[in-house]
Formats: sequence, C-alpha cells, structure tokens
Amino acid sequence: MSRNPKAKTGGGPTKLSAVRNIGVAAHVDAGKTTLTERMLFYTGASHKIGEVHDGAAHMDWMAEEQQHGITITAAVTKAPWRDHVLQVVDTPGHVDFTIEVERSMRVLDGVIIVLDGVRGVEPQTETVWRQRCRFGLPVIFFVNKMDRPGADFERCLRAIAAKLDVTPVALTVPVLDERGAEDHAVVHLLHRKLIRFGGEQGEVVTSEPCPDALWARCAGLHETLLLAAADADEALADQVLAGEEPDPAEVLAALRKGTLAGDVFPCLGGSALRNIGVQPLLDAAVDLLPAPLDRPPALARLPAGGTEEVVLGPDGPLVALVFKVQLWDGRRHCFARVYRNRLHPGDRVSFIALDGRTVTEHVARIFDTDAGHKQRLDVAEPGQIVLLAGLRHAGTGDTLCNPEHLLLLERIDARQPVLSLAIEPGAGTDEERLLEALDKMTQEDPTLVVAEDRDTGQRLLRGMGELHLQIVLERLEREFGVSVRSGRPAVAVRESVVGEANVSFLYTRPPSPDGKHPELTAGATVQVSPAARGAGNSLQLEPAVLPAGAELTAEQQAALQHGLSQGLAAGPTQAAPVEDVAVSLVQVELFGPQSTPDALAAAAARALGKALFAAGPCALQPLMRVNVVIPEGNLGGVLGDLQQRQALIQATDASDGTAVVSCEVALAQLLGYATELRSLTHGRGQFSMQFARFDLAAAP
Repeated sequence: MSRNPKAKTGGGPTKLSAVRNIGVAAHVDAGKTTLTERMLFYTGASHKIGEVHDGAAHMDWMAEEQQHGITITAAVTKAPWRDHVLQVVDTPGHVDFTIEVERSMRVLDGVIIVLDGVRGVEPQTETVWRQRCRFGLPVIFFVNKMDRPGADFERCLRAIAAKLDVTPVALTVPVLDERGAEDHAVVHLLHRKLIRFGGEQGEVVTSEPCPDALWARCAGLHETLLLAAADADEALADQVLAGEEPDPAEVLAALRKGTLAGDVFPCLGGSALRNIGVQPLLDAAVDLLPAPLDRPPALARLPAGGTEEVVLGPDGPLVALVFKVQLWDGRRHCFARVYRNRLHPGDRVSFIALDGRTVTEHVARIFDTDAGHKQRLDVAEPGQIVLLAGLRHAGTGDTLCNPEHLLLLERIDARQPVLSLAIEPGAGTDEERLLEALDKMTQEDPTLVVAEDRDTGQRLLRGMGELHLQIVLERLEREFGVSVRSGRPAVAVRESVVGEANVSFLYTRPPSPDGKHPELTAGATVQVSPAARGAGNSLQLEPAVLPAGAELTAEQQAALQHGLSQGLAAGPTQAAPVEDVAVSLVQVELFGPQSTPDALAAAAARALGKALFAAGPCALQPLMRVNVVIPEGNLGGVLGDLQQRQALIQATDASDGTAVVSCEVALAQLLGYATELRSLTHGRGQFSMQFARFDLAAAP
C-alpha cells in the first residue's frame, strides 16, 4: 500500500474546501518536528524521513536548528493527503521563541497540539493552549512517545481535562503492549479497527477488525466518543442513548461539527519516532479540522472608524496579513496570508504603519515555500500562505490592502524582552556592519530589541532568554560575518512603588535673552499609588481641579497625557519603565499664554517623577514559572538548589522514577541554571520556564 495513494499531484488552484491550514505546536521536546517529518513522508511531500537527532530534519533547515537540535523559526510547507492540501506550519516549542507560535496561530485555521505520553500537559503546552484560545482555533491532540516507559494515554487524557479545562475525546488508542514494541498498532474507536503500520518506515498501513478482548478494554473510550458526537448533533442523541451503534460517517460529521465549534477535542495516540499512528492523524486533520471557509470572517477596523467583515474568498478589495519578516538569501521577505481577492507579482499594495502613515509598495515576486526552499508563483489565492519579496517597509502585523480601500486587521502582539547583553563588534571597523545586521534582525524578530544603556553608553541586545540571545549572536557571525563581543546576561527590570504620595510641581522657564522664546509656566499636582501586580498602569486625568472658569483644550489634555506617559517611561532610581502604578492628576495650574502644551507636559512629567520618588520606589524583576523534570533519585539535591535560588516551590510530583518540580523563580537566579542542573542530575535533568510577571524578588 503506498504512502498516499490519493495524493494531489497538482493542476490548477486548489479549492478552498480542500485546504487545511494547520499548525503543529507543543512543549519543547514533545516531538513536533519528528511528527511533521512523518507527515511529509507519508503524504509524499518528502522522499525520506529526516531525524532531528541527526540534524537532518527537513523542517529544521537553519544551521542553528540543526546544530542545537531544536526548532527556532516557524517553517511552512505543503503536504497532499486524500485529495486535500495540508499547509503545515511547524512551530518552536522553546519559550524563548514563543513569538513564532503567536504569529503563526494568527493566520492558521486549526492546530495539532502534541503531548509527551509520559509528561502529559507541560508548561509550554499551557502557553500554546492560551494562544490557541485567543484565536479560537479548533484543536486535535496527538499523544506522542507512547513507546516510552511510563507513557500512559489515559493519564494524558485526564491531564488535558484537569489542566486545560476541556473534555478530550479519544479517537485512536495505541496498543503497543499487545506483542511488545514491535507490534505497531492503534485501535480506531470510530471504525472498531486495529490498524498496523508495517514496512521499513511504517508506510504500509493495514487494518483488521479489533479483537474482542482488546475492544473490551477500549469500550469505555468508545462510549465517550459516541456521547461527544451526540452532544454535538442532536440527531444522534436518541440512537446513542438507546444503545444503538450510529453510522460511522454520521458520527464523524458530528465530531467535525463539534470540533469546529470548539466543543469537541479529538485525541489520537502513537509514536512519531516509531512511525505509529501518524496516518490516522492525517485523516483526522482532513476530516475534523476546518477549511478556510469554515472559519468565521475576520473583523477589520476602518481608518475613519467602524469595522468591516472580511469574508475569505476572491471577491472584494485585497486583504492580506503580514505575519512574519524573514531574511532569505540575505534579502528581506515577508510571509503573508491572503484573506480576500488575489495577489499577483507587480501589484501595488498599501498598509497603515504603526505611526499612522499610509505606505504604498510593490510586490516584486511571490513564492510558495517548503521549509528552507521556495518556488515562484504567478498568483496567491485566498486562504494561501505565501512568501513575498520586494516589500521594504511592511512588518509583522501589517495589513496589505488595495490602495483604494485601506483597513486594519488585528495586529500581532510581541512580548517585552526580559534579558539583555552588552555587545560590541569584535573589530572596531565592524560597527556599521553590526548596526545594519541588527536592524535586519530586529525587523525579523519583534521580541529582539537593541537599546543603549543611559549610564554606560553600552549597546544592549535584549531578548526573551539566554538561548534566544545565544542564537542571535551565532546568526550574526554565520549570516552576516560580524563577530561580536558580549558581556554577562543581565535581567530587564521594571520599577514600581510601595506607598502613596501626592506631589505638586510648578514648572517655570524664563524667557530667552534674545526674546525668541517667551516665559513658560504651568503647575501640576499628581497622586500615585501601587496597583495589583500585573494590572499595568492607569492614568486618571479627570476630574482635575482647575482655576475658576478655566477649561482644558483638547491639545492641553493631550499634552498632560503625554507628560504623564513620559514620566512612566523611566523610573526615578534605575530609569527603567514603571509598571503597576495608578496615577491621578489632582490639580492643574494655568498661567494664561505661559501655560503652553509643552509647559503642561513638563509640569506633569516632573510632578509624577517626584511623586514616584516620594512613594517609595522599588525594583521589579521578571519572575518565571519553572518546571524541572529529573530522575526521582536526584529530587533532594535539586530541591535544595532551588531553595538556595529563593524559589517558591508550588508542587512536586513523582511517578515511574521521574520527578517534576513546579516553582516560581526570579530570572536572575536562573542564569546558567541549565549547566548546574546537568551537573546535579548527571546530564539527565531538564527544565523549562516561561515568563509569569514582574514582581518583587524574594529577599536573599
């Protein structure tokens, strides 16, 4: 039996009903890329399986990905299956590169979330889940690594229910314990079949009726499947409640309906590395995940106010979203998804930039992508994800439109960096080359920021973690030929206050001797108080006490708002951004023409600065949620080390010889922790972390 006997071999544009834009996402090391490699092989999109541990994975095409054995950048490819086209995006699992997941989710229609059969739902799984929830994407779970000791399919189902607060519905159940690991089989609960995966690489799929003894073990999960279908389609409810066996096609249609509505969450099991259970997952992607037309219309904002629904299809003015900028062969390219109309090489497109300007550019070339390879296209169809060349100014989150009909789709949020490095070129003559390379890389990665230390004048490279910054330095040397000297990593801090204060300030600037600049005078009284951690800042401008009979103009109000925003941009002790502070403008003093907008802004900013100082400024450090997975015998030593790092231990769980410690730790205490953990566990321990919030660090 061939890998894909019904593979689509080409021809004209694919009908939208036969397209599936899906992402593969998971916690780091759950096996996403290994699974994607099998999907490409079995669909005929790739002629051999590339293994991550050999540095030969097709989707991990960057040199850094092959060297480190991890996915760093989201890669896009196509795979034909059963006369459908799966447009697959393989995303990173490491939290340092979570922006790749966030912006990929923004343009996908469905997602496959991969779980480790031993560890179940892990911290980054929960992050991916929250990203999926934000965009309302239908989900299929694949419980991977079921060949490993300690793997438990039903325990993973219970973890999904407990940690993600949804009811998982098993569709295939791995049965590797029937005749040992060589018995590559899963039970398909819908069709009551035992499916085996033979051949050298699991490409020969055979099925047979499930033996009665084995089916008896799966009967409970089969009943749960039927009940989920009945909940999604009332027409099946009477049959199911009466104990009858509905037609499998009707059950599948009901499951699809429930999956698209976000009420049903199908789960399949297997082992990608052992070539078990991947073909049923491909079938489920076609049968249960949405086509582009199954998704609700996107809602766009109009520049003049109001909204407009963008219905995916060929009719109406062009709408496409740039979700990623990438350097390709040293040139700037943009990944975009077309939502409405078609895009051709040479087309003029316009977009509204972050600063409100309208920018018009020409699309020079359009490419179809297959991981690290690209192929020219004559047209980009609705629903398609393509690579665009020639756009010099479009960036992540920009909406490409017909110049005569501008609108704005929801932008893609980028998280603020939490770690910084002082950097300088290895050779003094490389200064300009370094600045040029950094400019290109910050366009490509919104979570990478280049800044200057006000006190030392050093150039700072800020990112999401040690691995993130390490990869950036490696790319600077490999891609741009720029050697960089770097200092020790330093965490990014924020400032806040611990008390309340009410401060008045009278701003005066005498007239210039030549009379060109008149005297400026304005006064402001500002009150500050702490807000809840993670609540952000709040600005209250009204009702401020004004001189009798006075009213603030719109320009003066904007100036006061600007002044307060400026005051929050740099705190009084470390010049770091201020967070979690409530600010109220209590009083404004006006002195006729002398109280210009500039004077009011300066008075508000200075009053706020003094109020922040008087309210007891404090430094907030990034606090990380950490999961440490170690052999149970090393638990005592690891817990002792974490307590020395002032970790707040939240939970400890041990089973099958493996212990998992969940805790919160200040990022500053985790610098270099990977090396220490390897030493404590003889190389067998690993940990993952994700940003929780900025908070007061524990006292040493």
